[in-house]
Amino acid sequence: MENVNINTSTSSSNLTIALVGNPNVGKSTVFNSLTGLNQHTGNWTGKTVTCAEGFYTYQNQQYRLIDLPGVYSLATHSPEEEVTRDFICFEKPHAIIVVCDATCLERNLNLVLQILELSKQVVLCVNLIDEAHKKKITIALDKLSSLLGIPVVATCAKKTTGLNELISQIHQLTHATFNSSPLKLQYPKPIEEALHQLIPLLKMLPNCTLPLRFFALKLLENDATFLSYLSELTCLSSYNSGLILESITLCQSQLSAQNISLDTLIDLITTTYIQTAEKIASEVVSYNESLTYDRDRLIDRFLIGKYTRFPIMLLLFSLILWLTIIGANYPSDLLFNFFAWLERPLTQLLLTIHTPNFILQLLVQGGYRVLTWVVSVMLPPMAIFFPLFTLLEDVGYLPRIAFNLDYPFKKCHACGKQALTMCMGLGCNAVGVEGCRIIDSPREQLIALLTNSFMPCNGRFPTLILLINLFFITQTFSFSSSVLSTLWLLLAIILSLVLTFLISWLLSKTLLKGLHSSFTLELPPYRKPQILQTLIRSLLDRTLNVLRRAIIMAFPTGLIIWLLANMTYHNQTLLHSLTTFLDPFASLFGLDGVILTAFILGIPANEIIFPIIIMTYMASGSLMTLDQSYEIKLLLVQNGWTLMTAICTFIFFLVHWPCSTTLLTIHKETKSLKWTLIAFLLPTITGLLICLIINQLSHFFNFF
Repeated sequence: MENVNINTSTSSSNLTIALVGNPNVGKSTVFNSLTGLNQHTGNWTGKTVTCAEGFYTYQNQQYRLIDLPGVYSLATHSPEEEVTRDFICFEKPHAIIVVCDATCLERNLNLVLQILELSKQVVLCVNLIDEAHKKKITIALDKLSSLLGIPVVATCAKKTTGLNELISQIHQLTHATFNSSPLKLQYPKPIEEALHQLIPLLKMLPNCTLPLRFFALKLLENDATFLSYLSELTCLSSYNSGLILESITLCQSQLSAQNISLDTLIDLITTTYIQTAEKIASEVVSYNESLTYDRDRLIDRFLIGKYTRFPIMLLLFSLILWLTIIGANYPSDLLFNFFAWLERPLTQLLLTIHTPNFILQLLVQGGYRVLTWVVSVMLPPMAIFFPLFTLLEDVGYLPRIAFNLDYPFKKCHACGKQALTMCMGLGCNAVGVEGCRIIDSPREQLIALLTNSFMPCNGRFPTLILLINLFFITQTFSFSSSVLSTLWLLLAIILSLVLTFLISWLLSKTLLKGLHSSFTLELPPYRKPQILQTLIRSLLDRTLNVLRRAIIMAFPTGLIIWLLANMTYHNQTLLHSLTTFLDPFASLFGLDGVILTAFILGIPANEIIFPIIIMTYMASGSLMTLDQSYEIKLLLVQNGWTLMTAICTFIFFLVHWPCSTTLLTIHKETKSLKWTLIAFLLPTITGLLICLIINQLSHFFNFF
């Protein structure tokens, strides 16, 4: 793009531009193209809704661009809709960009018409125009602009096509060089008559900044937000709101006399939007029926087909898991070697400044080794899994996963969107918990939060794969063993999926009773993924964010582990005393005291559980690893491990309490110690119960 400069200034001279649109219309691509790297994300005060804010400069004018959540309407059935509507109403942006999908304009126009009730300073960005051309869809942009009474710009944001014209139109709107006259919707006659009674009274209100027709509609709908706003306006002045409230009651009575109840009123207003959108789209959109969506329908015949949907899902996840497993080995080794090399100069530096030996070992062999172990094991799988996962999202496959799993989740009285958060949990449970924000129902959101840790995150994969290779397959580490490991891991994930369904159903019948809610699920067209942006977004928004929280917990935990392994009481280390104390209890579940102690000390990060087991068996006093798999298996067998021990450890590693990062995220999302504790206990009790049953049955029937 030309004439657009990235500027980091946040001065009061910035003009605020709101970016609005349905999900899957390329709104974030428009945002990223305009703001570049000069952006950040955060949550609105009092909400769990993520927003993004960025800056750009055009013709020496600084613009602050706010990327509002993707919504289908402003009916405020969800936190995202409420945030978007309230920002436009009360924050009064200087202009609004509404992004639409050129391939399904009619559906998107519903939101456009609602926003035109709120502001005259609107530019319609018809994005994905290249995809519309491929599907032989033609849009008469000039006629669309004339019908809506606002500027209309065709763009292909991923190629930056049309973005110069878009920001030019924004500049004209905000500098009063373009006078728009938006379309005024005509509601059914009884509603128009009620508006004519209310609007003159609202005009008399001092300091009212809302569009009067929209304000009057919301008062007729008894919208609590706008009734409260009316009360604030009258409290700040001598104006009496009684007359307006009486007029509202009178108008509602008149509507009721014409068989228009409150619900019917809302339906009639919505119908007006839909019918107007249909009429406009029929006049400006033309397409070749025989060519439209043929490709997508052919692909969907397999991806969401009755008999093929689940096999293809399993195949795709197997491929992602295999790529993660294979791809993470080499960078993990590089990181291990780098941190091992860095330990020497770090130790020398501490010796140079005369650090006492006790403090030196505590910091280096304790905090540093645990911290670097977490980074080495955690970073490479996340850096591979999250981009692959995001690519599925960009291509358009993730909504189809939700579609495929909606029916079984509905049977559990949960939400189909939980499938998406569950998939995120495979990368990191903390990210999966944050992803539960997409679920509108508070009850179903809690179910998703509480069960997300039943899905094994990538922090558990290395140990699960190691146990598989040591005890469940006989091949050495090779291509064939990696494939077999992936299949075993896939079976483990299927078990986790079954447990997620079961626990979701139990929660919906006990602690979180309620009906299954409905939700709008859009199956977007398949698109070519934006690989570079996907890598950057996955790295910054997910990988590094989760890694930061894990690092915060890893270093102090390393100090605690070292102290337990090196401080003695009655000629025994505290760590040995703890494992001895826990051993009788752990044996009930097919484990031993060392394994259970490692799980407890490994709460900050699943990655350090197995190294703690090795350290304790070797009585080394600091975190260690063995280079050869046969050395690890020999060490385990010498310390009493059997196939039964491996099975129970594998099961408990698959299903146990969430890591501290996930628990902190759960508390942040729920703001409740009660639900955080339940999220801790649910997988813990489930995992212990399964291990208890398997272990006792093996003793009873003399298995293993």
